[in-house]
Amino acid sequence: MAQSSSSSEELILVNREPTGVAFVTINRPKQLNSLTRTMMVDLARAFKSLDADDSVRVIVLTGSGRAFCSGVDLTAAEEVFKGEVKDVETDPVAQMERCRKPIIGAIGGFAVTAGFEIALACDMLVAVKGTKFIDTHARFGIFPSWGLSQKLSRVIGPNKAREVSLTAMPLTAEQAERLGFVNHVVEGSELLKKAREVAEAIIKNNQDLVLRYKSVINDGLKLDLGHALALEKERAHNYYDGMTKEQFKKMREFIAGRSSKKPSPKL
Repeated sequence: MAQSSSSSEELILVNREPTGVAFVTINRPKQLNSLTRTMMVDLARAFKSLDADDSVRVIVLTGSGRAFCSGVDLTAAEEVFKGEVKDVETDPVAQMERCRKPIIGAIGGFAVTAGFEIALACDMLVAVKGTKFIDTHARFGIFPSWGLSQKLSRVIGPNKAREVSLTAMPLTAEQAERLGFVNHVVEGSELLKKAREVAEAIIKNNQDLVLRYKSVINDGLKLDLGHALALEKERAHNYYDGMTKEQFKKMREFIAGRSSKKPSPKL
């Protein structure tokens, strides 16, 4: 049976499934899942807890109702922006970036400003047709602090990122897919099904290597290509140097067993 937990007001829901998939849901639909300070803290703690839980292999992050996340609740803006913004323990984006497990964002409706930044902190995205990613920092005089000014340009290119951020015009799911930001665009009824499908494909693989692979990709993105290739080489040497003869034997047996099976269907 799946294990569920939530904050006292059930604004951040966590559901651990026996398959190894954990679902985190931002659950404030009447306010389009806008974030209060308490919700931000609870979201950060949820990711830290799931990262430490060995039964969890992949995390799916989504929102309830008509929006993924419409940003910070501006009625509590001073509390949020002048709060402990440098405290990584209560910073949801920092905890997502620290999380070793793959994070799949299942995005529907709107991902606005802070919601856009949370989407950028996911490792891959599934979005509903017509979903809009909107950066309103410039419109409302809010300085970005969760990475939008730096990450978006590295994903979709600097010219397009400047247009999205300086005009506050929406980036649709379809445009985002063409630009390599969104992995899959689906009908609304298929959103969680597709996210689960991707998660299950990840779970079928070697868990240790999945964690190491995510780490080397994400760490390499912070470096120029030459240093990133050197990082890959160094970690590969460390990985193989640490393997025993028994582990090499199991690797060969695993590969032999996989090669005799039919290939998995394409995602």
